[in-house]
Amino acid sequence: MTNEIPQFALRAYALFYLKHGTREAFKQSDLDWIVSSSMKKKIFSSLLKAGWLKKEKRSTYKCIGPADIFRGLLEFKVPELIKKAEKPYTFTGLSAVEIWSDYSYVQRGMEKSPYFVKILKKDLKYWREFFNKNSIPYYINKGSTIGEYIILIPVDSITAVDKNGLKIEPLKKTLKEASENEMYLYAYNYMKEKYGYAAA
Repeated sequence: MTNEIPQFALRAYALFYLKHGTREAFKQSDLDWIVSSSMKKKIFSSLLKAGWLKKEKRSTYKCIGPADIFRGLLEFKVPELIKKAEKPYTFTGLSAVEIWSDYSYVQRGMEKSPYFVKILKKDLKYWREFFNKNSIPYYINKGSTIGEYIILIPVDSITAVDKNGLKIEPLKKTLKEASENEMYLYAYNYMKEKYGYAAA
């Protein structure tokens, strides 16, 4: 998993990559006489944690290639990450349609990948910290960015069911929403056929 890095780490990565590429190992001492000891530790910690460097041996490192980094920045992380959350949530709207229809309707691509998630209003601080800690952009009620992001919808109560380890709105509610939008006709028909009487 790759995450974005701060400017100071980006400059250091550029130096390491231009100097060593992805094949040649290097040490933290490459930054001696350039930055302070504490800044050096901060740079290496940031690059390792974000997945831009890998540790080879006890004191040597190698750069991850830029193509792998950029691909990693746009990979889908939210479905696995949200399973680790300790507060209630439920995928809603188009995200619920997507999950209930076994992804026969997909609203995402590498360019734009929104997830619509209801959370309890009282837990908003927790969710902000959770997504900040995991470098996932999020917005409250509406917003957009490149790649994967969350639209948090704070509510007073949540009704959720489990599907493949994810909490989502009940099938009936999701079907109703899908039936009201022609774009989701294929997903609606898929769900009706798959779940039959359970969907009624």
